[in-house]
Amino acid sequence: MKSLHLNMYKKINYIAAVLILLASISAEAQITTQSPYSRYGLGNIKGSMLPQYRAMGGISTAINKPTLYSNINMQNPASYTGIALTTVDIGMSGAFTTLKRDGAQEKSYNSTLSHLALAFPLVSGKSALSIGILPYTELGYEYAVATKLDTTDVNYRYAGEGGLTKAYIGYGQRIGDNFSIGGNIEYLFGNLQESRSTELLSYPSIPNRQQNKNSVGGVTFSYGMQYQIPLGNKKSLTLGYSGSSSSSVNSKKSYVVTQFSYNDLGEENTAFDTLEVRENPSAKLKLPLTHNFGIAFQKDNKWLIGADYRMGKWSKLSIEGVNQGLQDSWGFSAGGQFIPNMSAISGYFNRVEYRMGFNYDKTYIRISDQDVKQMAVTFGLGLPLASARYSIYKLNLTTEIGKRGSMTNGMLQENYINLHLGFTLNDTWFKRFKFD
Repeated sequence: MKSLHLNMYKKINYIAAVLILLASISAEAQITTQSPYSRYGLGNIKGSMLPQYRAMGGISTAINKPTLYSNINMQNPASYTGIALTTVDIGMSGAFTTLKRDGAQEKSYNSTLSHLALAFPLVSGKSALSIGILPYTELGYEYAVATKLDTTDVNYRYAGEGGLTKAYIGYGQRIGDNFSIGGNIEYLFGNLQESRSTELLSYPSIPNRQQNKNSVGGVTFSYGMQYQIPLGNKKSLTLGYSGSSSSSVNSKKSYVVTQFSYNDLGEENTAFDTLEVRENPSAKLKLPLTHNFGIAFQKDNKWLIGADYRMGKWSKLSIEGVNQGLQDSWGFSAGGQFIPNMSAISGYFNRVEYRMGFNYDKTYIRISDQDVKQMAVTFGLGLPLASARYSIYKLNLTTEIGKRGSMTNGMLQENYINLHLGFTLNDTWFKRFKFD
């Protein structure tokens, strides 16, 4: 018994250490994306989904427990009631991006740790608790625009980096046999830093830089519900809803104007003069109300198909009381998974989960009276790994191939291939075993 407790404490300490490490990495301003579209709003919205859901196009709102494996679905906390075993999920992601505009193109690659989530059943099939940390938005871009100001040639350089991270704790409760509700308390934190450098090219001048930094830290809420309709022969239809509240979180804004110079190699020197400093330590960031609706049809341990529809009131996003000029967004996803024979003794690929889907979004960005749209096809595998007596392991691999924007009217098209890897552990940490 002591050895069982010792192993459990070792696992808890290990996960806690990884959680602290991931939090410290996320808290630092780092460029994890290179997308000029991340300049708008709060950056690229990542969504609260693990690789196994991204592989199905992003459907998650109505997914509770399609197989014997327990998966954490923080997109809808009502789904926590499907957690039957202590579950740990940790992963990373990478992105290959190609930017195209007017016949020119630029390629980049970025990777980062993506998530750490844990879930614990309190009453199996009835209630469960989940905690975790994952990115909420990513900000990263750098580009230059050459233009004329009257008769003077001007070069503007725009840059941004940082992002927001979400740490959450959530609870799900089943009411009766078929209805579940749940909620997450979430803490958003991080830095969004953007700058614009101005250089007059027609005659000697001293370049200047205007820098805006927004340090965010505050509590938000999300919630959800699911209703499962049994259809017999292990089949069921699930209806789901989830959403996030229109919360105001704390924000500390600063605006600094500095002057700098270039060295002989054309590299920027440290700023030598500060022209202006403004700070607002009590600014507020007003987040929008979002809604997700979903439906899923499944045969337990065999197949699942589903669809999601989402909408966000991003036109209400404001920072320091200033509306950010975005539009309301909407989108939909469809996808599913199939397992040839989950209980097969021989034939490894009979027990693999095969996933596929697609998604389409009208984003909150509108440029020159043209909506910026995003679409992608997705696919992935759930690979079972060797299991111990009371533990089950799985590797989830996902690929998203998509594009955002278009090259019409001189706009920018962003083609991307996103790769996601997640490691899932199902274990019995808190079960008391009896020995004869």
